[in-house]
Amino acid sequence: MHCVTIDVEQEPTAVAGGAAAQATGRMVVDIVAGYDVGPEPRVSLLHVSENATYQVTDPVGGRRWALRLHRPGYHGLAEIHAELAWVTALRADGVVRTPPVVPTRAGELVATSRAGRHAVLFEWVAGQSPQSWAPAALPGAFGQLGEIAARLHRHARGWARPGGFERFAWTWETMLGPAGRWGSWAAGVTAALPGDEGRAAVAVLRRAAEVLRRRLAEFGTGPERFGLVHADMRLANLLVSPARGDGEVCVIDFDDCGFGWYLWDLAASLSFIEHLDVAGELVEGWLAAYRRRLPLSADEVAMVPTFVLLRRLLLVAWLGTHPHSDAVPSAAGFARDSAALAESYLRGRFLTD
Repeated sequence: MHCVTIDVEQEPTAVAGGAAAQATGRMVVDIVAGYDVGPEPRVSLLHVSENATYQVTDPVGGRRWALRLHRPGYHGLAEIHAELAWVTALRADGVVRTPPVVPTRAGELVATSRAGRHAVLFEWVAGQSPQSWAPAALPGAFGQLGEIAARLHRHARGWARPGGFERFAWTWETMLGPAGRWGSWAAGVTAALPGDEGRAAVAVLRRAAEVLRRRLAEFGTGPERFGLVHADMRLANLLVSPARGDGEVCVIDFDDCGFGWYLWDLAASLSFIEHLDVAGELVEGWLAAYRRRLPLSADEVAMVPTFVLLRRLLLVAWLGTHPHSDAVPSAAGFARDSAALAESYLRGRFLTD
């Protein structure tokens, strides 16, 4: 490799500014140098969430890749290898299209910088997310989500996981417990809504959270309800390639995959739009498509509002610890809508009207 060009100016200041951005840029350059990506690759930042995603381009060969730079401390090396094992198995077993992993020159699936940051290079997947489709197309898109989720869940139930397979679990304790993975939902509300309004929102959400905790405990984590899930299967994580002509979907971003309730994938599909009037119709579309491949009991379907509100509270926590995020137009508005959803849930009317 002769020269790597990186646009460090695109690194958000909320994530890494000034000297930190330059240090991140140098680290990315060192990581990219370990791959066979042409003599003069160019690197530009695409997106920052839990991780930073970069586009790597080979101007000479006309090739592209996506480089995921992992956030420090979020996943260990064994967890990343476990994710990649499932992604590879899903593609190899013909379950769903996933982006192939590109090894380093040394044959490693995960690159590690001198500072200990992990990174994975994926082949570029061309396509458009259904998230950008017209609102009228959303019910059909949610049918795709449900159908794909059922395929993944059926595979997960029968897949012989490799030795040393290690992923975290999405449970009440790891989500909304004192050491919740994405922070405190109450702190998220308080940060968005200071004063009396925030205290009132916290009060209603706390009542709802207690009901969630009790119902989840009663529902349990039996193997027919709880297993390996994608955990972030939103429309943003589907890519449809018009060039293929068959409408086949590629599923991306398995970074949050882990052990959780199977219906957690339905809750995740509604991330940030749980308050929309069309949410109930989207849930119906997801469930109808899912049930064509896998059965769901009446008890499971009755738990859907609980899982959706659980996800909403988790997102309130996430927004509180990610103030740079542009996931919602207004954190205050999101907190207000969340309190309104909790009121509806406590009255037994959430996703039922």
